Amino acid sequence: MQTMSIAVVGGGLAGCECALHLARAGHSVTLFEQKPAHRSAAHISDHLAELVCSNSLRSDELTSGVGLLKAEMRALGSDFMELADAHRVPAGKALAVDREAFARAMTERVAAQANLTLVQHRVESLDDPVLAPFYGEGRAVVLAAGPMASDGISASLAETLSAKHCYFYDAIAPIVWTHSLNMGVVFRASRYGQENGEGEGEGDYLNCPMSRDEYDIFYAALLEAQKVSAHEFEQEKHFEGCMPIEALAERGPRTLTFGPLKPVGFVDPRTGRRPWAILQLRAENANSETCNLVGCQTKLTQGEQARVFRLVPGLEHAEFARFGSMHRNTYVNAPEVLAPDLSLRARPGVYLAGQITGVEGYVESAASGLWLGMLLDARARGHELPPPPVESALGGLLNHLRTPVKHFQPSNAHFGLVPELGEKARKKDRKALYSARAQECFGAWLAEVRQSGAI
Repeated sequence: MQTMSIAVVGGGLAGCECALHLARAGHSVTLFEQKPAHRSAAHISDHLAELVCSNSLRSDELTSGVGLLKAEMRALGSDFMELADAHRVPAGKALAVDREAFARAMTERVAAQANLTLVQHRVESLDDPVLAPFYGEGRAVVLAAGPMASDGISASLAETLSAKHCYFYDAIAPIVWTHSLNMGVVFRASRYGQENGEGEGEGDYLNCPMSRDEYDIFYAALLEAQKVSAHEFEQEKHFEGCMPIEALAERGPRTLTFGPLKPVGFVDPRTGRRPWAILQLRAENANSETCNLVGCQTKLTQGEQARVFRLVPGLEHAEFARFGSMHRNTYVNAPEVLAPDLSLRARPGVYLAGQITGVEGYVESAASGLWLGMLLDARARGHELPPPPVESALGGLLNHLRTPVKHFQPSNAHFGLVPELGEKARKKDRKALYSARAQECFGAWLAEVRQSGAI
């Protein structure tokens, strides 16, 4: 076996997953992380693999794209999934984690891993002197700087690609202290009083019910509230799956009640009737000391967040453990600039992993890092690792990065990325059929590459 000398830039989910896989396989890995000396606007912890937005990794159901992706990652020995499972907090059929405990565990695992050296250094460009030893035969540079890559590395990447930045704006939801909630109003319940496949389980969520008048007051305040503006030279573009609540509200007064604040399936125990709207809160950590305002990612100023969200019944005296915020997410036009092995066409030897490639979400980012680590290790051992079948969740996600489109956009894992079913099926059965086909194809592929020695 030929061992490689590999630099991984960025200690986020993709960087840690890639670095751990390669180091465990016997390669010499140096992981460069800018914290604690430098942080992006969204980072607050000194730990690696910090979850900066929600603490939810979304559905764990095999009938969802992301749930299937998590199952495939578990089968591939993902460190990310092992630690996420070990630090889960109640979230019904979703997988949510204690973000502090998870990040601490990942940091400890990286520190203890043989062949892996953590260097606290802010890499300013692809030509940063610290990367010079990692260019050449038997070497590689993995750029996993994340969607909030520093200005220096983003500019260097843009210069290398001879193209303007691709980006969208992402918003983070506020977190409040549970003890500050008005439990005379807030109640525990799941939709329809049972687990319903949408990530809600009995008692896992706290609910703030709103009457029509209370919702109208909240809605008007949301529209009028002061927002944090983008820089003058940047066009503000949001990822549709993570729209700020106030941006959704601008689409019409019922948008929220049919979206993140939908009350369907709930009964307010005080009135015995369905509320006009529901704001849900999900536990942030194992002891439930803090809660995330589900679906309330926002770009309001901090003062306005406190004023507006305290208009919601049950949040009148809410104390904020963290305010929401907005940040720019950087990504590349993957089908144009990345080779199928995630290397830069313009600069062979430099590979990308994580959200900067054009995948969207915690799980998807880690999955791309795991895949790149597996691919580089296979090559060092004289194998060419074929990609997973496009019918699988991981295969569909990787295929998204290879498929040219007029306007490339980041994507979560979902069944829209895989080929259509070759059979007619009722709508309610389609997800189960997609899942069954994916599991069969992925299982056959995994058995084959293991037998060949590629994994």
